[in-house]
Amino acid sequence: MKSLMVQGTSSGAGKTTLVAALCRIFSDKGYRVAPFKSQNMSNFAYVTPEFEISRAQAIQAIASRCEITANLNPILLKPVGNYKSIVYLNGKKYKKMHAKEYYEKFVNQEGIKIASKSLKSLQKNNDLVILEGAGSPVEINLQKFDIANMKIANIAKASVLLVSDIDKGGSFASLVGTMTLLEQKYQKLVKGFLFNKFRGDLEVLKPGFQKLKKITKIPVMGTIPLMSLDLPEEDSLHVNPKEIEWTKKNISKIDSELTKLAKTVKSNIDIKSIERILQ
Repeated sequence: MKSLMVQGTSSGAGKTTLVAALCRIFSDKGYRVAPFKSQNMSNFAYVTPEFEISRAQAIQAIASRCEITANLNPILLKPVGNYKSIVYLNGKKYKKMHAKEYYEKFVNQEGIKIASKSLKSLQKNNDLVILEGAGSPVEINLQKFDIANMKIANIAKASVLLVSDIDKGGSFASLVGTMTLLEQKYQKLVKGFLFNKFRGDLEVLKPGFQKLKKITKIPVMGTIPLMSLDLPEEDSLHVNPKEIEWTKKNISKIDSELTKLAKTVKSNIDIKSIERILQ
């Protein structure tokens, strides 16, 4: 059993898409793969009569060619405004909670137990679990309540890849800043950096990689180009939710886009180095 985690220097860095790509890449290599996100805040859900999870994890499961189950996203938060969310646990509606109640009375008590149980079940039944983080792992005002990043990576014994959206600018500072703010016990989990949404001349960027490694001792394992994908939106930050029907035709379209995504990512990251850190 192996575990790999993708975390980001910010929301929108490309964690969800990258996890989907890695799930397909390693599935193509013959691994039994499953995605996992301990806690997801999204109004975009995959709904069945038995359970409801984030749509992002369902799409990652399609990429993995694994069964879509509630274990892939054991805690789903559907925001309803005024710092309140409807909480789903193991795919079932639990109750509406205020952020203060969720953080102070739930997340480090019942929440981490629920997430850990689902994670262990996936690890038991797969060769590789690819975890997705949430937001940034160094929101220092909320770190003690964060069960979606380093705490769950540590439980999973996962190697972490840290991705940054270079199209927004400031990626080098974001990566160094993230490593600086991480607790020392978690810094050793980070094995590689990835730059996402790059457009330009890679040769111009490469000298920065050397300086970055000199400062952090961590290598850059890939630079992924900005690409156009026809996949359902991953969360509700900047878009209006659109319902999709999970028909064979639509799933086939998603599968085709995932193949295209995986091909591009595979040709722009160091898969052999990633495999080595998993050994």
